[in-house]
Amino acid sequence: MNSTLEKKKDLYCGTKLTFMHTLKSLLCGLFLLTVSSTFAQTTGTEAKNFKYGKINLNEFEVKPGGVDSAAAAVALFDICRGWFEISSKTNDFVFVYERHTRYKVINKTAYDLANLEIQLYNNKGNESTLSQLEAATYHLENGKIIPFKINKDGKFSEKQDKNYTLKKFTLPNVKEGAIIEYKYRVTSDFKFKLKTWYFQKSIPVLYSSYSVTIPEYFDYKTTAQGFIFLNPKAERSQKTYTLGTSHYDALAITHNYTAENVPALKSEPFITTLQDYISKIDFELSSTQYPNQMRTNYTSTWPKIITTIKEEEKFGLFADKRSSQKTLVQQLIKGETNQDSIVNILFNYVKNSVKWNGENSLYADATNPKSVLEKKTGNSADINLSLYALLKAADIPAFPVLLSTRDNGAHSGLPMLSQFDNVIVAVLSGEKYLFLDAVDKNHIPGLIAFDNLSHEGFKIDMETLTGEWIPLEQLNISRKQITYSLILGEENKMSGKRYSSYSFYEGLNFRDDYQKALNEAAYLKDYKSNKPGLSIKNYVVSNLNDQKEAITETMDVEIEDHIEEAGNLLYFTPLLYDKTTENPFKLEDRKFPVDFGFPTEEVYRFNLEFPAGYQLDKLPKSEKISLEDQSASFTFLTAAQDNTLQITSKIVIKKAVYTPEEYKGLQDFFKNIVRKQAEQIVLKKI
Repeated sequence: MNSTLEKKKDLYCGTKLTFMHTLKSLLCGLFLLTVSSTFAQTTGTEAKNFKYGKINLNEFEVKPGGVDSAAAAVALFDICRGWFEISSKTNDFVFVYERHTRYKVINKTAYDLANLEIQLYNNKGNESTLSQLEAATYHLENGKIIPFKINKDGKFSEKQDKNYTLKKFTLPNVKEGAIIEYKYRVTSDFKFKLKTWYFQKSIPVLYSSYSVTIPEYFDYKTTAQGFIFLNPKAERSQKTYTLGTSHYDALAITHNYTAENVPALKSEPFITTLQDYISKIDFELSSTQYPNQMRTNYTSTWPKIITTIKEEEKFGLFADKRSSQKTLVQQLIKGETNQDSIVNILFNYVKNSVKWNGENSLYADATNPKSVLEKKTGNSADINLSLYALLKAADIPAFPVLLSTRDNGAHSGLPMLSQFDNVIVAVLSGEKYLFLDAVDKNHIPGLIAFDNLSHEGFKIDMETLTGEWIPLEQLNISRKQITYSLILGEENKMSGKRYSSYSFYEGLNFRDDYQKALNEAAYLKDYKSNKPGLSIKNYVVSNLNDQKEAITETMDVEIEDHIEEAGNLLYFTPLLYDKTTENPFKLEDRKFPVDFGFPTEEVYRFNLEFPAGYQLDKLPKSEKISLEDQSASFTFLTAAQDNTLQITSKIVIKKAVYTPEEYKGLQDFFKNIVRKQAEQIVLKKI
């Protein structure tokens, strides 16, 4: 198988979760921690200290084991410590963090660990600076540890843009069995977001810790994510901060997070993005209160976010410029009064008039819809906000829906505008929302881009300044149906007809692939590239430009080299090019949910007429397998009469997402599909 905020005055502020948002949080393994002046302590892994350059001989003996036995390297430890101090340059608080890490290289695949990159941000006089860098490679030779320190030739600086500078460092003499070590310090004027710490890597980590000491003047909101327990601990202490000639004694809380024996984070099939599952911790400034000053709040609320986006030139003000759209709408709808018809007319007009430039964005590049329609190209916000403006001009109840794409990762659910990266449109149709995404000419109302299937979007009403989380789940099943009607002839060649149809997302994928090809011949060449022995004639594709209908293919085919002859017996598998050859779920234990994106149905029919000189010697038995909750089923039916046989294979996946607890059942389900579809038909010559 080849993928509410309730309308009340007290708007959702991160404490109320809809069912779908609760599910999304569960699937992503998110848990939230709030940092405040409250002191809390839990027992856990004790913090460890490592001295730079003090390599233990035993570290050269470390090897990965268990599920990570094939890892190219091991992180012996990765430690970060952060704190606040007052800068003599700015007379203001700065955030300082110091990182110390050490790796054991197992094989040459991990040689890129010798390349360290540190990105520094500078903006409007504020800056991040790097200092106190130490780095070395260590070899073990005749029982002695030989260090090779970084030299000037291994240090580079690259200006990425006006705000970002990349510091690059390359260590010398890296080889299999070597140890690599870095230690450096960064001082930053930027305090809104502290250093994000990742406890997982693509290699196993023996020990990882992050400690941050925060004075009472700062209140941070902390978001922790992932499936690794971080052993949170907090300790109070008194700190003295000096500003000029003044000294301030303040309560400070040190927040410690540690993890040991962290397995490597590996990509698995059917996920959104690994960033949704990596164990990490983030700090975002909620408020400040300096001595003898009022509290200043920084964290947004949903009403504040909606107000902000309404007043944004490239969002709310963009869509509000509807005066020029009234005339265009009247010309397009020509007196039509049916809402569904008006929605279709305006949707088709926008998707066929403006070409998507391939960029997803929450904000338009242009300043008004007229400019987008004249330019005939734009990003996703240019296109969908133009559609929204036309719908509002036609008095259709339409709303922008903010979302975080699958590639961008799941939104935390907290009022954070920066976590959104795209916008589509929702139209209220009866009691349900119809989603519109006009970036692809093959989209229809209700069919949005696959990357937008991120489970939930935040619908906003810019007139009432209210919003709500609404599910984006697709209920329509995407279907793929393939039928072969073949005759077995001389030299064990099969010839006949192949029919296929594809609907909804299966149809969208087919249309996009077909239209990307230079021409039909190029498409068929690519189509046959992984189907040895297949010849095609009289190819016909229908409904290519009628996206509301299932797309269909018909072709005359000849298939050779698919039947194995042994004596007077012929062996072959009936699913030809369409069988599930391997189980996509190989891990015994999976921490991530399985996310297909949308429900699917795959039906395969194989009809064969064989010569009178043969008889059926072996035919696979019919079988049906289902998950316990009936959310997925596999049916394999066989029948034979005289010199004809029929095989039907049907796989139905009714849910888009399966939790880690459901993984084992899903793994066994696909194991049985692979087993059954591999069974052979045997014909005997008489």
